[in-house]
Amino acid sequence: MKIAIGCDHGGYELKEILKKHLTEELHLEFEDFGTYNKTRCDYPDYAFLVSHAVSTKKCDFGIMIDGAGIGSAMMANKVPGVLAACANEIYTAENSRHHNGANVLTLGSMVVGPGVAKEIVKTFLTTKFEGERNIKRIKTILDVEKRLLDFRGR
Repeated sequence: MKIAIGCDHGGYELKEILKKHLTEELHLEFEDFGTYNKTRCDYPDYAFLVSHAVSTKKCDFGIMIDGAGIGSAMMANKVPGVLAACANEIYTAENSRHHNGANVLTLGSMVVGPGVAKEIVKTFLTTKFEGERNIKRIKTILDVEKRLLDFRGR
């Protein structure tokens, strides 16, 4: 499993902690899409890079960190094939995978501390999609996305 990870300036410190968590505790490979320091930058740029890596199957899942996690989720959900969830607590992380098949997790560095963030990431990456019962709903979401993309392409 390969994880795309990124952040804006506000999420930089938490991203660095989570990178270590991915490799040392979860034994997972990741690709860091930036930012690489605490210089002010715009979260949509990095949320797009993370989401594009998931959309193109370069990475299996994505993790994006900004101040609240909300803006990055909004950006990520604009990328075709991405089902992003802002999960700043464990229940939402589990539910977003189990019921919604989310493939990008967004976190708020101003909302969660490192310990909780590690548990959220672990839960998100280890929870399996429950498929059968929920596939119809996800298919509806992806069908709307496809119809809108087809409509725009005319």
